[in-house]
Amino acid sequence: MSDAFIAGALPALGFASLGSGSRGNGTLVRIGGELILVDCGFSVRVTVARLARFGLRPGDLSAILVTHEHADHIGGVAGLAQRYRIPVWCSHGTRRAVAGELSARCFLSDQPFSIGQVRVDPVAVPHDAREPTQFVFRYEAEGRAEQVGVLSDLGCITPHVTDRFSGCDGLMLEANHDPALLRAGRYPPSVKRRVASDLGHLSNEQSLGLLARIAHPKLHVVLGHISQQNNDMDLLKALFEPLRPQLGALGYAAQETGHRWLCPGGSADAVVAADVQTQSGTETEIRGETEAILS
Repeated sequence: MSDAFIAGALPALGFASLGSGSRGNGTLVRIGGELILVDCGFSVRVTVARLARFGLRPGDLSAILVTHEHADHIGGVAGLAQRYRIPVWCSHGTRRAVAGELSARCFLSDQPFSIGQVRVDPVAVPHDAREPTQFVFRYEAEGRAEQVGVLSDLGCITPHVTDRFSGCDGLMLEANHDPALLRAGRYPPSVKRRVASDLGHLSNEQSLGLLARIAHPKLHVVLGHISQQNNDMDLLKALFEPLRPQLGALGYAAQETGHRWLCPGGSADAVVAADVQTQSGTETEIRGETEAILS
């Protein structure tokens, strides 16, 4: 990893990815003076190393928010929170699903709560988990509102989702799979059905449809949770790059390298997307991703 990845001073407003995919997810959100980590699907050791890429330590985190109980989102939360005494927030359903393994403050999936001066709006989404939520973060100062959204792990776009994520300045958005590649791929039939269902993951076309509806010239977007087995960067870019002129910035998060800070209000030209890392397609790698999806 080059030194250019390290961010130096924290942005006043921005978001970044520690890594995004079925083998682990973590999204940093900087807003209203808070530094919030959404999900942590990596071991403590890996998380500490990936934070260090940004010049950060676990103690810099204001809170960890958990979207749902699947291992690629929650696997490292308890260890990181306990070791570094970081407060954790999750829905009541997520808390029940992990059966006491996580010490967390619970929120209702239809009611906002606050972290410092940041308003956090949970957004209930259709996914095969106990009470999955995604988040919109809002901070108001000097008559101006800033909003960053994190939207992943949902099988379809509902009117509620479209309404809640409209007006964001920054958005981390799932673009998980290409339907044809998923059908032709080597996942078991049951996993294919699960991924493609209304309780699974967004296809490229579904994500594109949402983004086309909510796009505006100041919206900074990073596409994430891109399947390494059932997606293709050429296909992805062919779909999304025509939208770039309607956006403030557009990037692609990778499983291993994540994505550097994207800062709404800053220079889009200064942002360089991390390339998606391709895998060799061995049985071990396919099995690892399949096991993560089933978790």
